[in-house]
Amino acid sequence: MAVAQTPTARRSARDSSSSWRWTDRLGLAFAWFLGLLFLVVTVGIVIYLMVQGIRFVKPEYFVTSPSAGFSESETGGFLDPLIGTLQVTAMAMAIAFPVGLGVGVWLSEYGRPTWLARLTESTVEMLAGTPSIVFALFGVLLFQSPVLAAFSQKNEGIVFGRSFFAAAAMLSLIALPLVVANVREGLQAIPGHVREASYAVGKTKWATTRRVLLPAARPSVVTGAMLGVGRVVGDTAVIILLLGATLRINPAEGFLGEARGTGSTLTSFVFQNAPTGEANQPEKAYAAAFVLLSLVLVLNVVMDFVVRRGRRLTWGS
Repeated sequence: MAVAQTPTARRSARDSSSSWRWTDRLGLAFAWFLGLLFLVVTVGIVIYLMVQGIRFVKPEYFVTSPSAGFSESETGGFLDPLIGTLQVTAMAMAIAFPVGLGVGVWLSEYGRPTWLARLTESTVEMLAGTPSIVFALFGVLLFQSPVLAAFSQKNEGIVFGRSFFAAAAMLSLIALPLVVANVREGLQAIPGHVREASYAVGKTKWATTRRVLLPAARPSVVTGAMLGVGRVVGDTAVIILLLGATLRINPAEGFLGEARGTGSTLTSFVFQNAPTGEANQPEKAYAAAFVLLSLVLVLNVVMDFVVRRGRRLTWGS
């Protein structure tokens, strides 16, 4: 008498790659090859930059500002680019995070009217696929206009369209799709019965979203924010065109002088000091790249820790 296979046994036989056609197995092997190749390339880049950077990084680079000179001993460190990186990142995320959080919540939990929700989704997708150089060129034209000239660096009545605020505004558009996507994903992953239970005890939709859904989706919200920070920290095109790439932070006069001033970040510092750059000081370029890479790696470690801890607290596992 034949013994009927259990659903688990049938599923295991179906999922086993040994029962696949040879074309499917070949596709799986090719996917593994590409994945491992990408991993090897990424690890190689990280290790190379870390080894090269740690050879040239010096403590005095963190406390001295860059200056003009003929040799690397005369041109100072990267204190101003480091401060500029933190400043423009904080300003960009101060714009992108609340806007992205609001848009993500609205698209996931409300989405009315439908035509506006679809238009918003298409706009966010378009922003995600737009090259940063396009944002940079658009930002220059935007902040040179009379309407936004007050937020840009001026000299003798000439508006340059460059400032920390201008760079942060355009960088926020780069980070925005990441925040929106992760907030939506986190909210949509919450089971429907959680919402129904909240409605059953008399909570409104807004109260349910604010007190139940957002705390449960906190790991995804944090992930979106950290991914946005990583994109902002590593961008170069927007910084070169909209921040001015000056050696030191140059605040403007009057109200919000720091926000309307120019400066540089670690990415523009690496660009200028690379062998193909104007300064051609590769040792300092490697040192700044080491610091920048370390910041990104620390952000990823912190993000992974916060997400894992948030999931354990939320789901009790």
